[in-house]
Amino acid sequence: MNAIHASFRTARTQQLADALQAARNYTLSLFDCFAAAGMDVSSRVPQMRIVNPPLWELGHTAWFAEWFILREAISSHPADALYTSLLRKGDDWFDSNMVPHRSRWTLDLPSTGGLKTYCHEVLDRVLDKLSREPNTDEALYPYRLALAHEDMHGEAFLYTLQTLGLQAPAHLTHDERASGAPGDIAFPGGTLQLGSAADAGGFIFDNEKFAHPCHVAPFRMDATLVTNAQYADFVEDGGYEKREFWSNTGAEWLLRQERSAPRYWRRDNGQWRTMRFGRLTTLSAHEPVRHVSLYEAQAYCAWANRRLPTEMEWEYAALHGHPAFRWGQLWEWTASPFDPYPGFVADRYREYSAPWFSTHQVLRGASFATPSRLGSAKFRNFYLPERDDIFNGFRTCAFE
Repeated sequence: MNAIHASFRTARTQQLADALQAARNYTLSLFDCFAAAGMDVSSRVPQMRIVNPPLWELGHTAWFAEWFILREAISSHPADALYTSLLRKGDDWFDSNMVPHRSRWTLDLPSTGGLKTYCHEVLDRVLDKLSREPNTDEALYPYRLALAHEDMHGEAFLYTLQTLGLQAPAHLTHDERASGAPGDIAFPGGTLQLGSAADAGGFIFDNEKFAHPCHVAPFRMDATLVTNAQYADFVEDGGYEKREFWSNTGAEWLLRQERSAPRYWRRDNGQWRTMRFGRLTTLSAHEPVRHVSLYEAQAYCAWANRRLPTEMEWEYAALHGHPAFRWGQLWEWTASPFDPYPGFVADRYREYSAPWFSTHQVLRGASFATPSRLGSAKFRNFYLPERDDIFNGFRTCAFE
């Protein structure tokens, strides 16, 4: 191997190694927030569909890296790992495909110290193995997969802190004004290569494969996300009481919630306040509205005589470089159900996408809690329509 090639390989693998270390440090720092709040990280977390016990989630992220990198599993099937886990019962505890969500509160998990030791041991072995890998997309795929997986679980840790009303690091809890000036941007439309190209290189998830031409008609889209002030106008106008703004499924969801405003809003002496990581704060009028379900976004659109963008429109807008169109503050609901692209084939992590087609809804962009390395105009996030615990918002389009 010549010196130039060796240096390039070292630089690329070192960058990936640094990212894996940073992701693990971030995961551990957020995990420690639960203990700092005096919470039993294995069992005393309320049993909710939208959260995991923090101790289980910590162990799962390390187990996932061990599974695909150290154990060289060729898929997520239980029989497809070449080696056994460093933990005698690791698969019984942390394989999310085999461990039902409701059972994660009753597992005989190792101690916090024991699991942190496991996390450090897995990462040390991962980094050692990475240092010997060739600089090819095929060789680096499992490392990039584990990194993306841990990045997503890091964000999940942060919104779990919000869900449980616990404090988070101060630099992650600040408010931000809606980015840019309000108003519509007119896009001319045309042909969009929706999805990621086969020769793009790097890491992409299977649901982005592969780029295919789609026609996008001319459209006008909000330059900014809908703000708290705009959404408050909808609330004040009785938006949650007027059935005509809600779809049938949205009305059924709303009836179960008994809600008259977004999840964390509180009316206090004539002004709106919100719960933000366990603290009641004054709602910032110019901040993008967050923690709203798809049904709430749709109802707002019906009230405002607007609509949600399709994911094709969103990707077109993000890629066409209009200076007023900015994204990355919150995940953004789209009008598109989460469906496969033509010719979809599941990758090694085969439960990542396929089980959720047609039941989940696409969100695009990123949030303030999403590492920049994961943010991409092509990335397709997806959640059930009722999810309002994640860091999400929306922008609207005009009817033509």
